[in-house]
Amino acid sequence: MEKRNEILELSFDFALKIIEYTEILEEKRKYVIARQLLKSGTSIGSNIREAQNTHSRKDFVAKCIIAMKEADETEYWLMLCLRSKSYPDPESLLPEVLSLKKILSKIIASTIKNMKS
Repeated sequence: MEKRNEILELSFDFALKIIEYTEILEEKRKYVIARQLLKSGTSIGSNIREAQNTHSRKDFVAKCIIAMKEADETEYWLMLCLRSKSYPDPESLLPEVLSLKKILSKIIASTIKNMKS
């Protein structure tokens, strides 16, 4: 039986929600933000997935840091959507990306700590 990888599952589910939200943005002709959000929001999970197949802890941390940067960018686009009167409410996406950032931060810190031991 394969071990459950929570961050992989959460980031994949988040990417699916980002796809749905950006489709709504495109229906409302908000193409520029939709494209930026789609790229950064789906990139989080792809970088986390890539991190699972790295050859060293250093590479693992580097991929996780890239995922964190993508999550930070995604948070920025979602905040713009939230505060802009002409954009649909991103609903639960903002708390979800903040949760992903928190988990990634713990993974990065823990891995770095273990590397130093």
